[in-house]
Amino acid sequence: MSSLDAGFYFIEDENVPMHVGSVLVFDGPVPSYGDVIRLFLARMDQVPRYRQKVKALPFHVGRPVWVDDDHFNILYHVRHTAVPSPGGEDQLRNLAGRIFAQKLDDSKPLWEAWLVEGLEGGRWAIISKVHHCMIDGVSGSDMLQLILDFRQETVLPEPQEWKPQPQPSTLDLVVDGVRDAIVTPVQHLSALPAVARNVRSFSEIVDFGKSVLGSLPGTARRLVTRAATSLNGPIGPHRRWVWARANLAEIKQIRIAAGGTVNDVILTAITRGFRDLLEKRGELTEGMVVRTMVPVSMRKADQHNELNNRVSAVLVNLPVGEADPVKRLASIRAQMDDLKSSRQAAGADVITNLSNFAAPTLMALGSRTAMRFPQQILQTVTTNVPGPRIPLYMLGRPLVEMFPYVPIASTIRITVGIFSYLDRFTFGINADFDGVPDVQLLADGIRAGFDEMVALAAEAAEKTEAAQKETAQKKTAQKVVDAAPTAKPAPKPAPKPAARKAAPQPRAVRAPSKAATNGVKPGTTA
Repeated sequence: MSSLDAGFYFIEDENVPMHVGSVLVFDGPVPSYGDVIRLFLARMDQVPRYRQKVKALPFHVGRPVWVDDDHFNILYHVRHTAVPSPGGEDQLRNLAGRIFAQKLDDSKPLWEAWLVEGLEGGRWAIISKVHHCMIDGVSGSDMLQLILDFRQETVLPEPQEWKPQPQPSTLDLVVDGVRDAIVTPVQHLSALPAVARNVRSFSEIVDFGKSVLGSLPGTARRLVTRAATSLNGPIGPHRRWVWARANLAEIKQIRIAAGGTVNDVILTAITRGFRDLLEKRGELTEGMVVRTMVPVSMRKADQHNELNNRVSAVLVNLPVGEADPVKRLASIRAQMDDLKSSRQAAGADVITNLSNFAAPTLMALGSRTAMRFPQQILQTVTTNVPGPRIPLYMLGRPLVEMFPYVPIASTIRITVGIFSYLDRFTFGINADFDGVPDVQLLADGIRAGFDEMVALAAEAAEKTEAAQKETAQKKTAQKVVDAAPTAKPAPKPAPKPAARKAAPQPRAVRAPSKAATNGVKPGTTA
């Protein structure tokens, strides 16, 4: 067992069952219990760990080891139950919450599956539990291949005969554990020169150091920002488990309007959920944050069939004190961009792997102490596990929805798990039964967070469309003007002909004067 896997095993107690889980809801006729048993037996050879149990060494002188369970009985691990018909979502959630609260028996292989009948609409479900020491979120999605198929037609191979391997004696395990405690740290130290040789260049080391050191101020600001520590507190053995939904189309609509990644949008909706929860409690103040740990898978493409934990984590402040959802998204986007550029997830993985240097006894004590020690740094854990985008089937029945379960521990009373399947996202919110009686406010607030961002995105799209339409209309009008033929100038009126002068009239003959009429000839002087 790896050091990280052993850490998950060591921190478990009666109040802290460290298993992950899921609820799978199916359409179609309910299969018989016998068919489900035969399905598991037919696929069991693909995952030998399902027939193995944990054997811890005395005084933890070595890490726990996996050994075959010589009393393995499939009927103990695959169980059958029902809710009163027609069972709604509340009945299924309550049943799952009670099952998830029960600690797995560590004297047997650490998994269970429950066939649930009686759901409304003729549906049925599978509730599964697997201990965190044998599976993480990403390999957990791979484990679903045990019972799920990509094709509706199911052909079950005949179960192979299985014989458990003899268990090593306690003395042999102690000797191996002591050797492991001494040799393993030396092997890791001796591997450092090889690691150094694999570094491509000195400039790569410098760049990595600069990116990490450059991120320290931002990290320090995130850690000193006042968090909603009222969410922290002791936890008991019982759980409340609720869920919420979203779909990929609305997340894409939000991204187009406001930017960011799918994870950024999801974290912003979760921020609204915590904001509503704190506001209803009367504990919300301006500038307050809820600090969440976001696990990051470090698993490579060729490691998806390995049943162990390959996970690191980063810390993100959810700005619950910010009233504007657009600003909340911008804050989360800036933090995630900073974390990516500073490679803090890779750095956290290096720190996690340093536990390989610790003697198993000290690691066991350290893991338990760390989880029990009151701390106010984190208020929640948010983990997103991507699932397939194509339909899945079990015994020919289509899988409709998957809801995740993430354990709570230490003083962290709330966790949020996210599954994606087809074009839908489902949120499983796990909370301490007594410490968070109002957990439904968180689930409703997550849905409200998507609704408000979708409304803002639609409003922004309408404004953009109106602006584009107005611009298009102006361009069209201008094109009409530009395309119209040029008008010819009106012809000038022809000049009027000059007025003709009147012909001179003949001078009139003057009448003879009085003298002439007195006998004097004209032209003579009297």
